[in-house]
Amino acid sequence: MRLRLATFNVESLDDVPGHLPTLDVRIKALRPQLARLDADVLCLQEVNGQDSSALGLRRLAALDELLRATPYADFDRAFTTTRHGHIADVHNLVILSRWPLARLRQYWNDLVPPIAYVPATALGEPLNTSIAWDRPVLSAVVTVGSRPPLHLFNLHLRAPLAVPIAGRKLPSIGWQKSGAWAEGYFIAAIKRSGQALEARLAVDRILEDDRDAYIAVAGDCNATLEEMPLRILCGAADDIGNPGLESARLHSLTEHIEADCRYTTLHNARKRLVDHILASSRLAQRCRAVVVDNGGLLDEVRDESQFPISGASFHAPVVAEFDLPN
Repeated sequence: MRLRLATFNVESLDDVPGHLPTLDVRIKALRPQLARLDADVLCLQEVNGQDSSALGLRRLAALDELLRATPYADFDRAFTTTRHGHIADVHNLVILSRWPLARLRQYWNDLVPPIAYVPATALGEPLNTSIAWDRPVLSAVVTVGSRPPLHLFNLHLRAPLAVPIAGRKLPSIGWQKSGAWAEGYFIAAIKRSGQALEARLAVDRILEDDRDAYIAVAGDCNATLEEMPLRILCGAADDIGNPGLESARLHSLTEHIEADCRYTTLHNARKRLVDHILASSRLAQRCRAVVVDNGGLLDEVRDESQFPISGASFHAPVVAEFDLPN
C-alpha cells in the first residue's frame, strides 16, 4: 500500500485585512503545491490563527479556506495549542491525515524542563531566569487499517535568530552590544537543540516498547543535517560511539533526493536543506522516493519584495512515498 507523507512550512498563513499578500493571493500560490504533493498525511508549519469571537478565541480560518474544495478538507486534523489550551495567533503546527489520528499529544518542556539561566549581558533585572521552548512538538498516531501504526512527530524548531536580551536591543537602535547579540544567539541555539532533544526522547520512548515501530519526524528544523539539532534527532551510531544503538537511529530520507535538488530554502542564492523527513529504521526501509518541490522557490533575501505579489512560501515542501506491506 502506498503512503505519501509530506511536510510544508506555509510561511505565516494568515488572513489580515489590508495585509499583503492577501489570502486569495496565497491560496493561488499554495493550492497547486498542495495538489502536487498528493499527500496522505501532511505536516504543516506556520499556520496562523484568526480571531473568531469577541472573547478573542481563535480558529484556523485561513487554513480552512486554503483547503476548501481540496481533498485535504475532509482529512482528520490535529493542531497545537498554547499553554492555556487555545489556538495561537501565529505559527501553529497542523497534521492532516487521510486516516484517523489517535493519541494526540504535544511536548512542550514535558520531557526536558526549562533550563535555569541568568543572562550575563542583561541591563537591570533580567526578563527571564529560565529558557523554555517557543513552540511545542505535535505528535499523533496514524492508524492505517490493521497495519502497524505510524507514530508521527511534526515540529518547527526555533530559528537561528538572537533572542532579545533585557535592555540590549532597542526598537530604534537595534543591538547595542555585539556580546549581547552573541548571548541572544546562544540562547536561541539552546532553544532549538532543546526542542530537538525533547522530540528525540519522545521517539526513544516508543522504540523502547517496539524497536520495529514505524516512526516519522517531519518539519522545519531550521538546521541542516550537519548541525546539532539534526544530529540530536538522528542519533547516528557513529556519533554515539555504540553500534548497538544503530536500531534506534532516525534516518534522513534525503539520500533519495537528487543532489542538485537537495534544498528547501534559498538565502541570498545559498541552497539549504532545513525541512526534513526522518524515519525509523523499519520505516526508512519502506521509502521508495522523496521529492522536494523547489521549482520556482523564492530567495528569502533577494526575492523578499516579491512575496506580497507571489504569495508563495520561502520554504519548499518535501514529500516521501512509502510502500507499506498489505
